[in-house]
Amino acid sequence: MTAYNRVDDQVIMNHEKYMRPDYVLVIDPALTYTTDITANSKEETIYIVTTHMSRDELIKSQPKLEGKQVHVVDCIKIAQETIGRPIPNTPMLGALMKISGMYEIDFFKDSMVKVLKKLPQKIIDANMDAIQRAFDEVE
Repeated sequence: MTAYNRVDDQVIMNHEKYMRPDYVLVIDPALTYTTDITANSKEETIYIVTTHMSRDELIKSQPKLEGKQVHVVDCIKIAQETIGRPIPNTPMLGALMKISGMYEIDFFKDSMVKVLKKLPQKIIDANMDAIQRAFDEVE
């Protein structure tokens, strides 16, 4: 599955499917090989890929990433160890906060607590741990 999100401080009127993204987040490592994750990108696009491999190993295994800004983090392992399920979404957001500098990590985590407030505290805490670990571990 491929999903697209546009984020901006201004109202976004462009609803075209294809874009030239600033960031490509890959939460399913298989997509690195089954889909051209570099399609429609621009020279300065930054890639954050969930994988157990190092950056160099990933690029060697997928030459289309050669010369690109690539960051790796094992969001599936982090989610399994913190949340108890291999759901890499929230850890990937922690990695994005680190790489993009979009928000300070504490502000982001406080905002996420508000989003997750209807869930049990144990799940909220696990997601906060997952976000922080990915923020700390992304290469």
